Amino acid sequence: MEKNIITTNRKAFHEYTIFEKYIAGIVLTGTEIKSIRNNAINLKDSFCRVEDGEIFLYNCHISPYEKGNRNNHNEKRTRKLLLNAKEILKISNKIKKDGYTVVPLEVFITKGFAKVEIGLAKGKKLHDKRDDIAKKEQKREMDRASKTRY
Repeated sequence: MEKNIITTNRKAFHEYTIFEKYIAGIVLTGTEIKSIRNNAINLKDSFCRVEDGEIFLYNCHISPYEKGNRNNHNEKRTRKLLLNAKEILKISNKIKKDGYTVVPLEVFITKGFAKVEIGLAKGKKLHDKRDDIAKKEQKREMDRASKTRY
């Protein structure tokens, strides 16, 4: 399965610890898919919520299609995500029981369809973020040191 990654929510990996990942389809209008193919999508402040056995994506900004007409889409409208009923039930139970959050991680196109990868996550504390930054810094220094030797 070849996937063409359109955008990644880098802020999600910094703010949250990701435990499980799911791939969901998105219900889109015609101009929205055209904008996504032009990389005009932003997941920065978006989140997912389970309502009445369905899962929805909120605050996902898809820019209006520049060649669109008066039927162009609303940029921040709520979009339905397509998952199996069992997966939605599993996610909603984890949210209620363990206090997880559902965060969109990346949007990609596969076989002509736009998909979103969502993750069950918990928010990081400040000291966790500092630890991650320190680990990245150490890895960078080790990579630099190994490059200069050869």
